[in-house]
Parts: sequence; C-alpha cells; structure tokens
Amino acid sequence: MERIQKLIAQAGIASRRKAEELIEQGRVKVNGKTASLGMKADGRSIIEVDGRKITNQQKEYYLLNKPKHCICSLHDEKGRDTVMKYMTGVNARVYPVGRLDYDTTGVLILSNDGEFSNLMMHPSHHISKTYEAAIQGILTSSEIRQLQRGIPLDDGMTLPAKVSVISVNDAKQKSVIQITIQEGRNREVRRMMEYFHCNVIRLERKKLGFLDVGTLRQGEYRKLKAAEVQKLTMLAQKGKAGD
Repeated sequence: MERIQKLIAQAGIASRRKAEELIEQGRVKVNGKTASLGMKADGRSIIEVDGRKITNQQKEYYLLNKPKHCICSLHDEKGRDTVMKYMTGVNARVYPVGRLDYDTTGVLILSNDGEFSNLMMHPSHHISKTYEAAIQGILTSSEIRQLQRGIPLDDGMTLPAKVSVISVNDAKQKSVIQITIQEGRNREVRRMMEYFHCNVIRLERKKLGFLDVGTLRQGEYRKLKAAEVQKLTMLAQKGKAGD
C-alpha cells in the first residue's frame, strides 16, 4: 500500500506536492470515493484525477537547452511561449523539473517521473547549479569573498557560492563571471548581483551537477541516459553534487 500522492507522482501526473494539492481540492477519487490526505491504495485500486484514470507510464527524462523568451510551464495564461514548444516528438506528458527565468538559458530537465522531480527540486538536496552571468558592473575582490561566504537576501542567507571572473571590460564597466550555487531559490543569481548593484545582462545555466548541454543548440533536446538519471538521483540523495 502506498500513499495516494506518491502513486499519482509515480504515474507522472504531478509532483507529490502538487498531488497533495489536488487531493485537498477534492479532485482525486479512489474506487469512486473522494480521496483524502493520508489515504493509501495499491495496484488494484482505481485512482482518478479530474475524472481520468491514472496509469503507470514509462518514465522518460530529457535535457533541453532552454532558449530565451519562454517560460518553464506547460501552459501560460498570458500566451507566452513555454518550453513545451521545443519538445516536439515527445509523446509522454513531461514537465519541467525546476524553473529557469523567462530570459535565462541553458540546462533544463523535463520528465514525467514525479518522484525524481520531487527529489531533484527538494531544497535540502543542494545539487550544484553553475551559471555564466554577463553583468553590468565589476565585482570587487571583497564582494567575491562575500559571495563565497554567503550574503543576506530578503529570504535569508545564501549558502557559500563558488565564483570566478571570466572577463572584465573596464571601459564599459561590464564583466562576465561564473558562479556555482547550491540552492534553487527564485531568481537567486540575479538577486545576488542586485545586492552589489550589478544588473545581469545575460544568464545561462551551464551545468546542473555534472550535467551540461554538450553540443545541443538552444531549443534542442535529447533523452537522458539511464546512467545520467541514476547519477543525478544519487547526487540528490547524498545532498551534494560533484563530478
């Protein structure tokens, strides 16, 4: 017997947290009766979400080199492009694992494995995320040391970051840095730069743990290898990342 929200996540309908919300909203039924949080079921139970019976799908995992000007969502009420525009040829109902901003590019995973997604996004697991940021401004050595120790944002202190300077243009007061963070807070890198009165001009996620886009152009995707999925899962379970 498993909790209903876990079975829904395993079927690729939603993450476990979202499944809990669906249950609380009365949108889930088990054997014809409205489900409640804490309820369990087995493989013989008939589970319906919004009147549709769930079935266990084959788990699929994809890596997308996310372009600019699209959001990490299945649909957008404002009519903006979503990352799903680029997932042509994928029949499974995959959804983004985490988010990148509208103007941020780079490594993005999509999957229909709710348990995997929940594991990857859980704030305690600290899978490293490496970004290349072009900024209007030049960080001082003191500011870089502050980033390496952690800085106070409106939602708390950041964990220590790794920072290296790629290039500096003194005449235009612009620079390019590489920064590796351990968290997944909303707009974290942009807010870290704003703390030092620097505006991010371009932001690309270069790596998620060990994973990079390789030869994928923006808007292109590929299936993740089983070994890559296993390694990402191990990194998340250990609560740390590395090569």
